[in-house]
Amino acid sequence: MVDTPDGPREQAFEEVFYPADRIPFVEWREFSGSKPTVALTASIAVVAFVTGLSNLSREAVTLAGPLAPFLPGASAFVQFAGVLFAFVIGLLAVGLRRRKRLAWRVSMVVLPGLAVLPLTTLQTTDVPLLALIGVTVPLLVRNRDRFDQSVDLSPLQVASLSAFVAVGLYGTIGAYGLRADFLELDSWGDAVYFVIVTIATVGYGDITPTTPEAQWFALSVILFGTGAFTVAVGALVGPAIESRMATVFGNMTASELTLLEDHVVVLGHGTVTESLLAALDDETDLVVVTPDADAASRLTSAGRNVLTGDPTDEAVLEDARVDAARGVVVGGDDDARNVLSVLATNNVAPDVRVVAAASEAKHADKLTAVGADRVVNPRTVGGTLLGQSVLGRLDDVSVSDLLDGGGTE
Repeated sequence: MVDTPDGPREQAFEEVFYPADRIPFVEWREFSGSKPTVALTASIAVVAFVTGLSNLSREAVTLAGPLAPFLPGASAFVQFAGVLFAFVIGLLAVGLRRRKRLAWRVSMVVLPGLAVLPLTTLQTTDVPLLALIGVTVPLLVRNRDRFDQSVDLSPLQVASLSAFVAVGLYGTIGAYGLRADFLELDSWGDAVYFVIVTIATVGYGDITPTTPEAQWFALSVILFGTGAFTVAVGALVGPAIESRMATVFGNMTASELTLLEDHVVVLGHGTVTESLLAALDDETDLVVVTPDADAASRLTSAGRNVLTGDPTDEAVLEDARVDAARGVVVGGDDDARNVLSVLATNNVAPDVRVVAAASEAKHADKLTAVGADRVVNPRTVGGTLLGQSVLGRLDDVSVSDLLDGGGTE
């Protein structure tokens, strides 16, 4: 045994075989981070749905919980709450997975509200639901800083949602105000029910207008409600579908492309692309243009901006907003296509700086001749680094030395 580290070798031996730092047997952060929190929230949705179905299948639900005497309409709440909460919490789990702050805030209200269900019935089948809520809520509080993404809505989405809510209020208040002109409409609950079935075009026929005024009012609710609902669904679901399709095919959406400015466009996906993206990722916005659908899908999954298309096609380069770019890197493995990409770039944006990679040193002059501002041969640069490294002179090599050996301008 080494008692004291008298020298470098003894100290190294001591650090390897008798480390001072303790290695935890269980990494608790793996069980208390944001991912387990999202998973538990999704589990609550499933358990709540099963509990709700169980309560709906019973003729009578036992109310033995401490909150039963204080909850008006406890029987109706217990029978329907589980299923209703399950759908809401499922949507919240999706929002939490995307780190949305709004989903976190709503979860902090909905989950304690769902805890009222087992505290009202206090049945054995409800204990797992209460336990999951008791574990998840503290984890939500602990990881509150992880859910920091805002919900960005376009003006059209805000307007469509506002119109839908306004029509709902108009229908509810109007129906209750004209309740004397309707059959079987006596309360605010009846008014809400009437508006929902009217906008949904279900029309059960249990609540019907009995006067011309009420008929004209019902007709206005149908027209305004279905119109607002259609626009709201299109404004909210359309961009989501567009974004999902773009993710699947590795392509940026039209709205994302219009926001590009002072970015760097990478034409082609080759052996040097990954290291290039890693080097520039923190410096500027990047857009990769490649015809390889598999590469585009991988890059999109890694969080890269990708435009699936031919980097030699001027229309594709216009979509990538080369004219507003800070610079263009031509980084494909095929030098012939790289030459065409440089030509297409100069036709679209003659003033943008173009840097090209030459797979073969003999093609560097051709890339320069067609308009590349700088041509770099990665193999030559790599060979220079290897040679200087083996001689122990790597620290003396400057960037200008590398470019002089592996690039032309």
